[in-house]
Amino acid sequence: MVCCSKYDGKTRLDGKTAIVTGSNTGIGKYTVLDFVKRGARVIIACRDTTKGEEAAKDIRKLTENVEGAGTVDVVCLNLGSLASVRKCAQDLLRTEDKIHLLVNNAGVMACPQGKTEDGFETQFGVNHLGHFLFTCLLLNRIIRSAPARIVNVSSSAHDWGTMNFEDINLEQSYTPIKAYCQSKLANVLFSKELAKRLQGTGVTTYSVHPGVVITDLQRHMDDTFFKGAQSLFHGIGSFFLKKPEEGAQTTIYCSVDEKLADKTGLYYSNCKEKSSSTQSCDPEAARKLWELSMKLVGLGNWNAITAGDVASRN
Repeated sequence: MVCCSKYDGKTRLDGKTAIVTGSNTGIGKYTVLDFVKRGARVIIACRDTTKGEEAAKDIRKLTENVEGAGTVDVVCLNLGSLASVRKCAQDLLRTEDKIHLLVNNAGVMACPQGKTEDGFETQFGVNHLGHFLFTCLLLNRIIRSAPARIVNVSSSAHDWGTMNFEDINLEQSYTPIKAYCQSKLANVLFSKELAKRLQGTGVTTYSVHPGVVITDLQRHMDDTFFKGAQSLFHGIGSFFLKKPEEGAQTTIYCSVDEKLADKTGLYYSNCKEKSSSTQSCDPEAARKLWELSMKLVGLGNWNAITAGDVASRN
């Protein structure tokens, strides 16, 4: 199962600004480390800024002797709060003249039934809606920075996902896995619809399956399944599942590889283009999800592509 050895592309990111969500740990942290080694200014956007600063300190230490290394900073982003998403985007638009790379990496998996601050099912709210709003609010700045890329970390679990448009919060049929699969399908549909709407702007999009990786993403397993499930998963998985650094390779590949500059809206796994599920290739579902998401996050009929910066919009 462990494939995609370390991506060895030599593309530099000098003078580029990258934002990676949820990157204080796991594959996100290794993604940031790689970008900094390539010379980028990287912003860790995470909920726990104390942990974010610890990660940034580690990365600075690891790159202090790397010639041409970039820099790393931390901002607060709670994807389970649309108010936090708006504030973070507003702050970034104030401090960052250019945004060349956005990696929507953060996520939760198979957690007990719950709701975000705004009343959305947790996994749909965090994995999709939070990133959807964050991306839209930064989109005009990203377009102005073209060529630029947006990478959405999805999962092969999207293969089993269904968009339950009549019950998007799964109030009538919630299971932790069903909710996770729906949110990961939403990631792929979002990437495809965004690619369609961004045609001609110089901004390209990618959705990726990082592989089955041992990270903090499994932190809810004891609550969802049984006490000790997380330890069992990590113990057995250590023999055949990917380590976080290995899981970051496809994200890095889609973020920097020059051969992908003219590719957009596609799905990747193990540093290769792959076919995504039939459901994820339904243009009507992608359009419907976009319109529903715009409504749910309070953007209405606003045109995210042609409008100016609106991070302060209520």
